Amino acid sequence: MGKLDGRVAIVTGAGMGIGRGVAGALAREGASVVVAEVDEAAGVDTARWLTDRWGVRAHFVPTDVTDREQVHAMVDSAAAEFGRLDILVNNAWRSLGFARMEATSEESMQAGFDMAVMAAFQAMQRAYPELARHGTGRVINMCSLNGVNAHMYSVAYNAAKEALRSMTRTAAREWAPAQVCCNVICPGAQSAAYQRVAEADPQMAATQAAANPMGRIGDPLEDIGTVAAFLASDDSRYLTGNTLFVDGGSHINGVQWAPDVD
Repeated sequence: MGKLDGRVAIVTGAGMGIGRGVAGALAREGASVVVAEVDEAAGVDTARWLTDRWGVRAHFVPTDVTDREQVHAMVDSAAAEFGRLDILVNNAWRSLGFARMEATSEESMQAGFDMAVMAAFQAMQRAYPELARHGTGRVINMCSLNGVNAHMYSVAYNAAKEALRSMTRTAAREWAPAQVCCNVICPGAQSAAYQRVAEADPQMAATQAAANPMGRIGDPLEDIGTVAAFLASDDSRYLTGNTLFVDGGSHINGVQWAPDVD
């Protein structure tokens, strides 16, 4: 018996990296999973992996989270396929690159807010009736130490993730009477972006790992996913409005991040 048996989760950006790890951890605890992913091949592969490895039902839904209609269809598909929705994980993001603030375009800023804030806002609004129905509703929003520590050259990402963190706290306060818990994870993990950096520049990846107090970068399934599974379960039913820094201690003194940017 898993802690999430009989429950249904949506994970956006579940095709790779942190999203795939979170989906795996939820499935390991027995949850059925809607795999929401813009990359069809990655989404189909994750859904198959969840079913083959943990024997749960998994349903791939092609989803561009910047498209409101697709976000609504993603949420609706959970009830259509599984009859309920208990857990919503807003994780999807695609890189906007690096630039100094004065060189960042308005289009990049808007894209950041569309991906991180508006996508989660639309999904949360659409999902709320189902999340509140059984007293088991959980929203887990993936934010970032980039915003907390004001890392350089990623103003769109930083600002969007901090706005998402504030929105999560507001939802936590308003939805608490319905027993819908809303929390944030700021992960330090081997994301898809990190893997690309590690392959292109192993020395930089080694330097990043060495800078972490625990001397390593977290695993998406075993380090980040397990915390998401805790937040999705009844073990966290009295925990809401919080930010969990799942980063090996990087947040304690702040990680220096100042890549060379032209």
